[in-house]
Amino acid sequence: MSETPLIRPTELNRRRFLRGMATGIIATVAAPRSLLASRPQATVRQPLIVGAGRHRYEWIADWARLPVGMQMTNCHGGIVVDSQNRVLLNTDTENAVMVFDAGGKFVKAWGKDFKGGTHGMMIRKEGNSEFLYLTHTARHELIKVTTDGELVWTRGFPERAGLYKAADEYKPTAVAFAPNGDIYVTDGYGKFYVHQYNAKGDYVKSWGGKGAEPGKLNNPHGIWVDSRRKVPVVVVADRGNKRLQTFTLDGQHTGFVTEDMRLPSNMDQRGDDIVVADLAGKVTILDRENKIITHIGDNTDPKMRATNKIPPEQWTSGVFVSPHCPRWDKRGDLYVHEWLTSGRVTKLKRV
Repeated sequence: MSETPLIRPTELNRRRFLRGMATGIIATVAAPRSLLASRPQATVRQPLIVGAGRHRYEWIADWARLPVGMQMTNCHGGIVVDSQNRVLLNTDTENAVMVFDAGGKFVKAWGKDFKGGTHGMMIRKEGNSEFLYLTHTARHELIKVTTDGELVWTRGFPERAGLYKAADEYKPTAVAFAPNGDIYVTDGYGKFYVHQYNAKGDYVKSWGGKGAEPGKLNNPHGIWVDSRRKVPVVVVADRGNKRLQTFTLDGQHTGFVTEDMRLPSNMDQRGDDIVVADLAGKVTILDRENKIITHIGDNTDPKMRATNKIPPEQWTSGVFVSPHCPRWDKRGDLYVHEWLTSGRVTKLKRV
């Protein structure tokens, strides 16, 4: 009597595995091509490139990465890049200044005393140290602090100007610096003047005031000192008049830039080019002659721009809602800070 050979469990499993492999191979060979084609394939995400000419960038959405439980919430201020290539930006929260590395990693935040009104921000190297200058619409002040938030000094409303009855009439929105160290502050939400101080913060003079004629301003929201020529000029984002307006360093009107300006809000300079954050849904880059090189992220829907109420689920990569402040870093990458209740910062990586 023959004896049935004993099959070890490991051998049985091996035989089952081989039969399954054979069945799978036959099924794959026999499967219709249409069925094989219908199976989901891995997709490769292509980078979104925006801009034109020498200003082409990869759009990087959701650049800022916050710790679990932390939210950016309402952004209504400025953005700067320090000497370590860290990006500092404003929010309306107790984290009035948030700090990120160039890759978007959260570093730290501070600013409890500056909650609710930190609006304009610039950085300046003085000796071996860097300092931040903040304008605060609710405190009615120009504030100088270290990059860690340590208070150096404040300057309240410019009483010597003789233009204000009380501090609450003064609501500064931006600050800029001249080559000699002079400081310029725009009263963009107050009485629409530009106030000039020396490097120590002592009052010098004022100019502007509400109006549309040359030299007058309407919501002078941002300010920059344009150093592209031998003699620098002051550039004001004359937002209510839908233009940039230029002045000598002592406040004499010299010209306008009006082409394709909707609601210019803030500016930055890199070499011979200036970038303008236009609150009405786009960023514009101008050449040395203030001619347009390119628009970036142009939002063609008026209902979806110049508002802070558009929720994240309605944001579109490649399209801005309300650009508030732009800033280039040392590499030429561009960061755009938008006025939105949920907070939006986009990195445009130069390509």
